[in-house]
Amino acid sequence: MNVIDEIGVLAVSTRMQRLADQIRKDGLLIYKASNIDFEPKWFPVIYSLYRRSVMSVVELAAEIGYSHPSTISLLKELEKKKLIRSKKDKTDERKRLLVLTEKGEELIRQMQPVWKVMTEALEALTDTQNNIMKAIEEVEQKMAEQSFFQRAQSIKKAI
Repeated sequence: MNVIDEIGVLAVSTRMQRLADQIRKDGLLIYKASNIDFEPKWFPVIYSLYRRSVMSVVELAAEIGYSHPSTISLLKELEKKKLIRSKKDKTDERKRLLVLTEKGEELIRQMQPVWKVMTEALEALTDTQNNIMKAIEEVEQKMAEQSFFQRAQSIKKAI
């Protein structure tokens, strides 16, 4: 056991990041083993556009929960790979609407069977006594009620 594992809840962010990094690395290996040129970091954008067809940049950022600059960065990569394209909104010329390209739609078709395998593997990993997905939902709900910062400030005032 290393110091990060020993420290407990104080290192929750570090441990979650470590877990997310490992899942992303393995996801990349799964895509490569399936001869699919795809970066796991692109998943939230590609999947959201697959499910919603057309979205503005602002809608997409809100949907995936990323900051506007982070979303823009991913969009640039995906446009460079010709997986998505943007077009002007006919009702508001300032607004960019995002859609999958034909290449992006073909990629989705290739990935769907891989996603089924990944889902089963992830379900097997997360199906534990303390189911991580349920725990994440509970923590997200508590943070929506009162953020980590707000809780810390309340505790600090009480001391």
